[in-house]
Amino acid sequence: MIKFNKKLKLAIIGLGYVGLPLALEFAKKKHIVGFDIDKKRIKQLQSGIDKNLEITKKEFRKIKRIKFTSNIQDLKLANCFIITVPTPVDKFKKPDLKPLLGASKMVGQLIKKEDIVIYESTVYPGCIEEQCVPVLEKFSNLKFNKDFFCGYSPERINPGDKQHNVSNTIKITAGSTPKIADIVNNLYNQIIKVGTHKAPSIKVAEAAKVIENTQRDLNIALINELSMLFTKMNIDTQAVLDAAGTKWNFSPFKPGLVGGHCIGVDPYYLTFKAKKIGYNPKIILAGREINDGMGSYVASQLLLAMKNKNIKIKKAKILIMGLTFKENCADIRNSGVKSVINQLEKFNNKIDLYDPWADLEDIKKTYGVHPKLRLIPNTYDAILIAVAHKKFKIMKFKNILKLCKKNCVIYDLKNLFSSNQADLRL
Repeated sequence: MIKFNKKLKLAIIGLGYVGLPLALEFAKKKHIVGFDIDKKRIKQLQSGIDKNLEITKKEFRKIKRIKFTSNIQDLKLANCFIITVPTPVDKFKKPDLKPLLGASKMVGQLIKKEDIVIYESTVYPGCIEEQCVPVLEKFSNLKFNKDFFCGYSPERINPGDKQHNVSNTIKITAGSTPKIADIVNNLYNQIIKVGTHKAPSIKVAEAAKVIENTQRDLNIALINELSMLFTKMNIDTQAVLDAAGTKWNFSPFKPGLVGGHCIGVDPYYLTFKAKKIGYNPKIILAGREINDGMGSYVASQLLLAMKNKNIKIKKAKILIMGLTFKENCADIRNSGVKSVINQLEKFNNKIDLYDPWADLEDIKKTYGVHPKLRLIPNTYDAILIAVAHKKFKIMKFKNILKLCKKNCVIYDLKNLFSSNQADLRL
C-alpha cells in the first residue's frame, strides 16, 4: 500500500465548477493531470480561459504544474484519481448516475494495485460502495480494499463566491479503510488551510454532504411559502425578514427560484435512497414541491400584474434579466428561471433574454435563441429581474425603467431594489 501521500500522483477527472478549482489548488503543491472529455473545454483551459468565469487569466498564469488533457493515455502514470463529474437527476427526478459510472468505468480500466480512487460528486449514502465500486472492480479485475481503495471528499464549491474557496473551506474526508482515510485526509490537508473533518466512513461523508443542501432547500421552501402567504396579505416579505432578522438566531434565508446542480438536485438523491429502503420522506418532498413550483408561481404573478395594468399578454414583449441559477455566476444548468420562461411562452408573447454573466453558447444551446447583447429603451411591456447580479445593481433602476414602454410591469424577483420602485417583489 502507498505509505505516504507525497508519493501520490494525482489525476482530476472532470474540470467543471468543482474539478478546475480543485486541480489548480493541488497544482500549487505538485504536478497533476487535469482530465475532461470535453475537448473544447481542454483547449480553452490550455489557453488560460475559463468560460465559467471562476478562474481569471492571472490565476492561470500562476499555475505551472498542471497538464490539461482529454487523452486517456495521459492518465496512466497516476495512482490517485479524484472524480468530480456531475450527478444530475433525470426528467423523473431520479438520480442520473451515467456520468459518475462512466467515469468509474474509465478509471477502472486504468487503475493498478494500490491505487486510490477518490470521489467528490454528491451522491446518496451508500452510492460509492454500492454503485461505483462494482464498476471499478469489473473493469480493473482488482479486488476492492485488497488491491485498490476508495475515498470520498464531497465538494463544497459555491459558484460565484470569491470569499469561500477550496483552500479556506473545511473539507470532509473519508476512506474505505482507516489507513486510506488517513491518506485521503492528509492529501487534502495539503491544500485546505482551515483543516479537514475526517468522517468515520464513506457513508457518513455521503450523508453529510447530501443533507447540507437538503437543509438549505427546506429553509428556502419555508421562506417561499411565507412569501406567497404574505403576498396574499399585502405584506412586503423583505420587510418582514428584515424585522425578524434582528433576532440573533433567525436564519437569513430569502425567497426565490431554486435551481443549480446542488440545492435543486441533492434532495432527490436522498429521497431516492429513502424510498429504496422503504421509508417515505414527507418534509423533504414537501419542500421540493414548493420550490419546484416557484417558476409557475412567478410567471402567474407577472401575468396577473400585466392584466391588472391592461397590458395585452399575447404578443407582449417581456425581458428576462438573468438566466443563471444564482447571482454573479455563469452557470445556467438547472436554473429556476427556465421554468418561468416555459410558463410565459405558453401565452404567445415575445421573450428576450439578457444575462451579462452567462456564456452565449450555453444560452443558445439551452433556449434555442440568441440572448440580447444590447438593450433598447421603450421596448418592453414587462421586465423580470430574475437574478441579483451585481451588474444589474450597477445599471440602476432608473436605467432599467427606461427600457419599458409607458405602461409596463417590473418584477424585482430578488428584491435588488427598494420596495417603492418595482411593481412586484417576491
